[in-house]
Amino acid sequence: MSEHRRKPPQPQPQGGGRAAARRAAQRPGRGAPGAGRDVPTASASVPYPEQPGHVSRADARRSAQRGSGGRGRGAGKAGKGAGRPDKRLVNYPRSDKDGWQRFVPSWKLVSGTTLGVFAVITAGAGIGIAMVNTPNPNLAAKAQNNVFFWEDGTQMVATGGSMNRQIVPISKIPRSMQDAVISAENESFETDKGVDPMGIARAVWNMAKGGSTQGGSTITQQYVKNTYLDSDQTLKRKVTELFIAIKLGVSEEKDEVLAGYLNTAYYGRDAYGIQAAARAYFGKDCEDLTASESAFLASVLKGPNLYNPDGGIGTAATPQANTERAMKRWAWVLDREVEVGRLQKSDRDQIKEFPKLVDSELARGMSGQTGYLVETAKQYVMKTKDITAEKMALGGYQIHTTFQKPKVDALVKAVEETRDDFLDEKKRPEYDTFVQFGAASVDVKTGAIRALYGGPGWDKKHFTNNANTIGVPVGSTWKPYVLAAAMQYGTKNSNGEGLAVDSKYPANDLTVINNRDGKPLRDSSGEPFKQKNESTTRYGYVTLNEAMEKSINVPFAQLVFDVGHSKVREVAKSTGILTESMNPNNDASFALGTSTPSAIRMADSYATFAASGTHHEPYSVTKVEKDGKELTGFEAPKAERAMDNSIADNVTKVLENVVENGTGTKVRKLGFTRPAAGKTGTTDQNKSAWFVGYTPELSTAVTLFRTDPTSADKKLLSMNHVGGVDSIHGGDIPAVIWTEYMRDALKGAPVKDFPEPDEIGVTADASGAPSPSPSVIPSPSTSVSPPPASSPPPVTPTPSQGKPSCKPWKLYCDPTTTGGTTTGTDSGGVNGGIPDGGTSGSPSPTTTAKPGRPGGITGWGGTTTGTTADTTG
Repeated sequence: MSEHRRKPPQPQPQGGGRAAARRAAQRPGRGAPGAGRDVPTASASVPYPEQPGHVSRADARRSAQRGSGGRGRGAGKAGKGAGRPDKRLVNYPRSDKDGWQRFVPSWKLVSGTTLGVFAVITAGAGIGIAMVNTPNPNLAAKAQNNVFFWEDGTQMVATGGSMNRQIVPISKIPRSMQDAVISAENESFETDKGVDPMGIARAVWNMAKGGSTQGGSTITQQYVKNTYLDSDQTLKRKVTELFIAIKLGVSEEKDEVLAGYLNTAYYGRDAYGIQAAARAYFGKDCEDLTASESAFLASVLKGPNLYNPDGGIGTAATPQANTERAMKRWAWVLDREVEVGRLQKSDRDQIKEFPKLVDSELARGMSGQTGYLVETAKQYVMKTKDITAEKMALGGYQIHTTFQKPKVDALVKAVEETRDDFLDEKKRPEYDTFVQFGAASVDVKTGAIRALYGGPGWDKKHFTNNANTIGVPVGSTWKPYVLAAAMQYGTKNSNGEGLAVDSKYPANDLTVINNRDGKPLRDSSGEPFKQKNESTTRYGYVTLNEAMEKSINVPFAQLVFDVGHSKVREVAKSTGILTESMNPNNDASFALGTSTPSAIRMADSYATFAASGTHHEPYSVTKVEKDGKELTGFEAPKAERAMDNSIADNVTKVLENVVENGTGTKVRKLGFTRPAAGKTGTTDQNKSAWFVGYTPELSTAVTLFRTDPTSADKKLLSMNHVGGVDSIHGGDIPAVIWTEYMRDALKGAPVKDFPEPDEIGVTADASGAPSPSPSVIPSPSTSVSPPPASSPPPVTPTPSQGKPSCKPWKLYCDPTTTGGTTTGTDSGGVNGGIPDGGTSGSPSPTTTAKPGRPGGITGWGGTTTGTTADTTG
């Protein structure tokens, strides 16, 4: 037989095979019975002993893993992890467990980890507390001046710094002040450890819900916060403040902490510290404060910008709103003192009147227009850099403004001279009181605010800036936006093409207005809504150019539905009008000026037309420096394209015609010869009157309105009979002020012309317009006018005033009559007696020879009542 012949197969043991048996035999203590004793391994030539029964390979493996010998102490270890010892410092995941149990930490691991973390936190906190220093109110930074500069770099005014911190000991702070502050801000102050964990949790929860964080700080924490000039909300600062508060809570007496807080807190009126605050608000030392006065100062601590009755920064911080908040908070503080047992109920019942405040030193130092200019610039800086009122009050800012002193002086002169000639509060107290003026002038090419008139001055206790008041309806000065939208978007009749200004629209008084579906609008009684004009003249159908010239209401009331209210809003917004100042209703009166932008916004918006459709946001600051470094973000706003230049230039052409032939002819009659465009505006019952106009260089808005600052609702009052005339309109006093100011402001500047506009749009008459067009209505230039007086004698100034008896707004005044009485009919500075159609009031004609026309714009919702709104700064 060949040695290469295969050997016959050897008999295999039953169950599991030779390999399994060999592996089991090689693992003592883990295989078959007998493991743990010396068992010789069978040679290849000797048959394996027969296994009892059938053993599968899996059974053999499990048997090997469990093992069967070694019943002593080492058996368990041998059965779990023997052969692969765990040398890790932390036995996790656990090597002595199987499956999911490997990831369940042992109690030793949990307790050890907890103790370790606690030890690290304790050590870290101890080190942190040891490293921080407790605040020293004597070393706290003192308030510095904020210095404001005119556009030419000369100093306008330095504000603040006069009420630096004056440290007083706790013995000089009356108990009433201590009780008021503790009751209002930190009831547990005398027992807590400087921090209030529950208060912090509440603050975090409120912040998570989007609410106020009030309640997260104890008096100790607020004291620490007051010593930091940097108010950045960083984690490092918060942790540092927490460590200092904890250290104060365990190392300082409560009286020292309370005194430190009251000596470093900001109370408004540029006053830091309780002594400065007592002097600023009550003209007395803090030790003489009454319980009522203490409750007031504790109220102001909640937030001087919103609780100082003088007013603050922002539209929500008007003097009226702040006073109401302060009075409510004052009453709450007193009631809270009773609730926590720091004031007797009988003593509280005796305090009934809000404490009387002395005049602000800050206001007395900001006479004339200075207060309004400074406040406008401060608001711009704070908004641009997100600076709080408290941080701004600390001072140290060098603020360069866009305001030009010669223009401000010219605007003040124009307003005050006209006001003095126009009003006589002693002679007509029931009519001439509460009349207010506001104006703003903006550079056409940049949007820089060059001049403001905000009111008589802070020193006269008039804190609301009338140039930035949102709440006075603008009347017919809104109509150019309706026209611009028609030029840009067209109507259904123009098939989407822009509308030309020679398109004809119905203009008769009491014409029914149709909606976009061509169906009549309905009034509150369900009847078809009929729009009123200022005049009962039957115009028939007129072009949009003529409708603007004569300021006829009906064509624009219909046009706004044909174009769409949303399109008009888009155009107005693109020129800088804020959405929140627009009438939100889609009614006819929207086209007639029931929206309430400020004078600043109106001047800036009309500047977009003057700049051929390029818009610049209004701005009042060009540069800000702090600690010798210039802050970023005060570059001039970038120009944006609001509309095509052809649309803007065509609007300008239409508004030039208003000045030449329409409701704005007072500008020409007063001798203003430069190219000018503008629009008059009047509201229901003459509650406000506007003139907004521009040259190629400067855009200016002037508003006149009447409101009682002491009334609860601050609603607008009628100006009928103000100045001894039946009614006041945009073509009257506002146009006079505009003309006098613009003449001085542009003196010496080269004369520029407006661009000649391209012909745009298609002629698309309104539905119902006759074809061919009806006979042409005579234009204002050819309409009937009162005959001029034949060779009147020279005007002789009156001895008492040294001024002509005929005032500039009384165009048809006969100077031969005594006392400046008028003869004939004066339509408020309108050529040919054409009224400013910015209103829809009574159509009855004027029955006196005085300037003005009756009526007013329809209110929101299409009613004939005027819009009233609170004036806000």
